[in-house]
Amino acid sequence: MLSTLFDGLSLGAIYALIALGYTMVYGIAKMLNFAHGDIIMVGAYTILTTLTMNGHPIIGVVAAVLVCTVAGIVIEKVAYKPLRGASPLAVLITAIGVSYFLQSVAQLIFGSKSQAVQLASFGTVKIANAEINIGTLITLVVGAVIMIALTLFVKYTRTGRAMQAVSEDRGAAQLMGVNVNKIIMITFAIGSALAAAAGVFYLLQIPAVSPTLGSMPGIKAFAAAVIGGIGSIPGAMLGGVVLGVVEKFALSVPALAPYATAIEFALLILILLVRPIGILGKKRREKV
Repeated sequence: MLSTLFDGLSLGAIYALIALGYTMVYGIAKMLNFAHGDIIMVGAYTILTTLTMNGHPIIGVVAAVLVCTVAGIVIEKVAYKPLRGASPLAVLITAIGVSYFLQSVAQLIFGSKSQAVQLASFGTVKIANAEINIGTLITLVVGAVIMIALTLFVKYTRTGRAMQAVSEDRGAAQLMGVNVNKIIMITFAIGSALAAAAGVFYLLQIPAVSPTLGSMPGIKAFAAAVIGGIGSIPGAMLGGVVLGVVEKFALSVPALAPYATAIEFALLILILLVRPIGILGKKRREKV
């Protein structure tokens, strides 16, 4: 039971890191970046390439964060910035197109077959008579540190306060001298870096990469962001943890294991029926 809880919290930290990218972009740019999950795949293939070239795993992790950050900035500049004043449907279709584009490029370069990626091998540690994988603890601790650091960054730095201002009222923030385009670019960069970190932790749990690696984690992380309250950073963290724990406990019960994914999305539907804005979501007044 305890090991399942730790596994769930660890998986929840991964979902939370991905969900933070969704919720930050939505909160600030008011768009759903459905290509965000595929940034995980880009980072995973960067690590694979680094290891293939006999590079150190740490170098691979650093390279993945850098490549994903640059990829996020380029995607925002090329695909989304020209659509800044377009309809939400046009932006959504573009995001789906970018997602398929990234998957297709990865398939052309690396092939469609799954490839093993061995980052590091960790042993286990005994906590209260339960065998806990050290990789799980590393994911949990580092994930928590990253999320706390992001919260402090948004709350106390000048750039973070500018992000909050753009999120509340983009027009007013622009009138006050905030460079909205720069803030949106920084948001995409941070979200992509978080996705790279999530990809690293995901490879520690499932050491294999394929062109569709980020699809299901991305969808589940989006569900986590909605459960917590899309646009809310604490909500994304809470939603990720809830979804990860529910998934691991469902998988630990043989009768429920085949339906684990269905249970997660049923939870999403249930929460939306009870509280449509999510657990920590806030109602927004629309100006007309």
